[in-house]
Amino acid sequence: MSKTNQHVVPHPRGWAVKSAGGRRATSVHPTQSAAIPVARGIAINNRSEMFIHQPDGRIRERNTYGNDPHPPKG
Repeated sequence: MSKTNQHVVPHPRGWAVKSAGGRRATSVHPTQSAAIPVARGIAINNRSEMFIHQPDGRIRERNTYGNDPHPPKG
């Protein structure tokens, strides 16, 4: 099973779900809110991380699904 992280990134046709290091988008969606559940499902299945980017490419949110190397205290 792949542990590849998933990224929701801007795309000329909307928002794309891409695997880390991948050249092509796994899927393309008209809105970021449509792309996020797809990326989340892949990350949960792969027990990896999901990164949601802003339109300028900076990371706005990050979620871990699986073995978190730095779990929150409490």
